[in-house]
Amino acid sequence: EVQLVESGGGLVQPGGSLRLSCAASGFAFSAYGMQWGRQAPGKGLEWVSFISSGGDSTDYADSVKGRFTISRDNAKNTLFLQLNSLKYEDTAMYYCAKPPGWRQKGQGTQVTVSS
Repeated sequence: EVQLVESGGGLVQPGGSLRLSCAASGFAFSAYGMQWGRQAPGKGLEWVSFISSGGDSTDYADSVKGRFTISRDNAKNTLFLQLNSLKYEDTAMYYCAKPPGWRQKGQGTQVTVSS
């Protein structure tokens, strides 16, 4: 059974940083590309970033490019998302997921950007 557990969210001021983690179990983590998505209140789930199985290829939504960095540690079955220069509009529940789609995702970690 695929299990994904996100952590690292919190309340941060605009311009601040957070590092999200996603602990994976129940599947061969190192063999799969992984992704992060987010859902703001009243909105649909938005794709944020993708990383290939080996970590050598990444992709980002235009809204976060240059501010967020996805990475992974295959030895520890863990996915990361570094959030820098946070903006009010980054406030959302953040999910990690095993593609395709969002059927296999964690419970989420809340990121709130507020002064």
